[in-house]
Amino acid sequence: QVQLVESGGGLVQPGESLRLSCAASASIFSFSHMGWYRQAPGKERELVARITNSGTAMYADFVQGRFTISRDIPKNMIYLQMNGLKPEDTAVYYCTSSVPRKDYWGQGTQVTVAS
Repeated sequence: QVQLVESGGGLVQPGESLRLSCAASASIFSFSHMGWYRQAPGKERELVARITNSGTAMYADFVQGRFTISRDIPKNMIYLQMNGLKPEDTAVYYCTSSVPRKDYWGQGTQVTVAS
């Protein structure tokens, strides 16, 4: 069973930055891709960013160049650097990894953007 553990969430003011981390219990090369989703209160979970096994990254339109997904292969970790945070970015952020026919999820980390 794969475990994903997120960290790095918190309370920040608009315009500030946060870096989320996700530690995987298996080699990240064992996954076809890994990524970050988020879920705000009363809303559906949505994709934020994803990085493939080969290192190709893709982002949701609302990211608008503010976020960067990256990975540290030896440490089996991925990161989400979030700059220029807005109140509408407030949500629980989840790390996810995928293999054929199965997705794994972390427990989530809360990000709150408020003045």
